[in-house]
Amino acid sequence: MCRFLAYSGAPVFLDHLLIRPRTSLISQSLSAREAKTVVNGDGCGVGWYGEIEEPGLYRGILPAWSDANLASLCRQIRSRLFLAHVRSATSGEVSTANCHPFAVGRHLFMHNGQVGGYDTLRRRVDALIPDALYPLRKGTSDSEAIFLAAMGRGLDTDPVSAIAGTLADIVAVTGTGPGADNPLRFAAVHTDGETLYAYRWASDGKPPSLYWRTEGDGIVIASEPCDENAGVWGSVPPGTVLAVGPGRSARLSELSVGRKGRRARAA
Repeated sequence: MCRFLAYSGAPVFLDHLLIRPRTSLISQSLSAREAKTVVNGDGCGVGWYGEIEEPGLYRGILPAWSDANLASLCRQIRSRLFLAHVRSATSGEVSTANCHPFAVGRHLFMHNGQVGGYDTLRRRVDALIPDALYPLRKGTSDSEAIFLAAMGRGLDTDPVSAIAGTLADIVAVTGTGPGADNPLRFAAVHTDGETLYAYRWASDGKPPSLYWRTEGDGIVIASEPCDENAGVWGSVPPGTVLAVGPGRSARLSELSVGRKGRRARAA
């Protein structure tokens, strides 16, 4: 399973969260504490927003712990909103195109989880990507396919409904629903450059871990705590989405996959 971290708030240097903490995301690439796969060395990436609408993006196949370019970027870049990911490949070969985050226009997306049995189901999942968006399919991972399918379902205008609908579509075409030997498990972050959305869901009720906490004038979302103050981290409940808007406003909502309507409450 992969590890990731996202931040939204007052601008900070990326290394403040990605490198400096003792249990930072970079250290988790070599020694994750809450993942079945301890080592996440199949590539890494970071996407960040600066002074233009579209994000900057760096991805590479080196393990994060040995990527000197990544470390240099993290020391130099200061951003109000960024996503970072270290990969443990469950589908798709080790290649730059399969590294997260994925970017389309002003959107960034990263994922931890898997479509169960994806190697034999890839054609069905790829068929969910609209023809107009399929030229953007550069890699072979299930994560990129989910992102592009969600873009086709309206991720640009109604992100939560687009993700919920895409997950329901995947369950329908792959048979990865409740009771399946190979379930669909999904922890992911998406942003349009303004609002940050973090999702936690699984067809078998056992989604990957996902946490959040305040950080100064911002909010951090991560696969597992990136510092040793575990008590200040809250777990994103299964079957929910955490939306973080400008001004550090946070809101938890039910992620209704295959059902209409969702209830919201203040985080």
